[in-house]
Amino acid sequence: MSSKVVVAGVGMIPFAKPGASAPYYEMGAEAGRRALADAGIAYDLIEQAYAGYVYGDSTAGQKAIYRLGMTGVPIVNVNNNCSTGSTALFLARQAIASGAADCVLAMGFEQMKPGALGVVFADRPSPFEDFDALADTLVDATGVPLALRYFGGAGLAHMKKYGTKLDAFAKVRAKASRHAKNNPLAIFRKEVTADDVMNDTPIWPGVMTRLMACPPTCGGAAAVLVSESFAKRHGLRMDVAIKAQAMTTDTASTFDTKDMMRLVGYDMAKAAADKVYEQAGVGPEDIGVVELHDCFAQNELITYEALGLCPEGGAEAFIDAGDNTYGGKVVTNPSGGLLSKGHPLGATGLAQCYELTRQLRGTAEATQVEDVDHALQHNLGLGGACVVTLYERM
Repeated sequence: MSSKVVVAGVGMIPFAKPGASAPYYEMGAEAGRRALADAGIAYDLIEQAYAGYVYGDSTAGQKAIYRLGMTGVPIVNVNNNCSTGSTALFLARQAIASGAADCVLAMGFEQMKPGALGVVFADRPSPFEDFDALADTLVDATGVPLALRYFGGAGLAHMKKYGTKLDAFAKVRAKASRHAKNNPLAIFRKEVTADDVMNDTPIWPGVMTRLMACPPTCGGAAAVLVSESFAKRHGLRMDVAIKAQAMTTDTASTFDTKDMMRLVGYDMAKAAADKVYEQAGVGPEDIGVVELHDCFAQNELITYEALGLCPEGGAEAFIDAGDNTYGGKVVTNPSGGLLSKGHPLGATGLAQCYELTRQLRGTAEATQVEDVDHALQHNLGLGGACVVTLYERM
């Protein structure tokens, strides 16, 4: 990156259940207002904007951003499945780092329906055709919804390969609830135990219970990124910067290895994390806090290993030692993560940015992790794309 990219402002609204939220454009606009207010600037200083959402018609980003102002600047609509928010962030960061712009808004929002994710455009080939075909040969899960089949199958693969017990995933979910009870923006703030998770309704017997899956959620989040020179000229805060960032997509190993963990993005995540560590000159041992893509408890456990937070096959021991929470090696998802905070697809990556920026500022209040200098973000979308971002305290 040729120009240091400063996170000048972040904004997020409380997440809500489907049917209980404002319309998508109001959620996005309010998150944008909060990010601008946090940065201490007016919208007329924004030079470009990237709006992320998955479920919506084209130019929905304009409808949301026009509520902030209509200045004629470029607005780009972004859709990369569950990594949409961080893809918008990636594009905004690139614009600053390249010198194409000095002040950019990244926004994400989602207005979702109840129930499991499914195909929207049934009159044409699905982007998941190849993924479905391989999954069908690797797992026997007739009638299990698409996303549950992928991530449950990945968890099952980890269990078979390393002897991981089902209650390891339950402990991940229980940890998420303990963190979320301190986050007023989370959708689920009730604390549950690992036993509660194990005894919950099975949605794939022996593989997953209902509490191990994140809920469909509505919400919005946003960030204002600026160049260091812009921040100095306008007297903006410069306490948090993006130190390194990488975006990856699938390689042949996603299919060739015939491994459910790789089908859901293990190799994408590892490659992105490795690139980020190399760019930044730091390692997993330097990371104090992580917001990672725990769309299912199974994916959080697998991602510990992909990000190098523990050795391959070592996730269950990592969890049992308490190394994934306060007092351990690295606090994962202090916000409660997707499992408890919620997962409005387009907003998720920017909600992660919101949490980690506040962690590095030391303003995260009840979710604050002590003595944080580096924070890592991991946001994954099947089909596929993965964005890993490393933030530093300046």
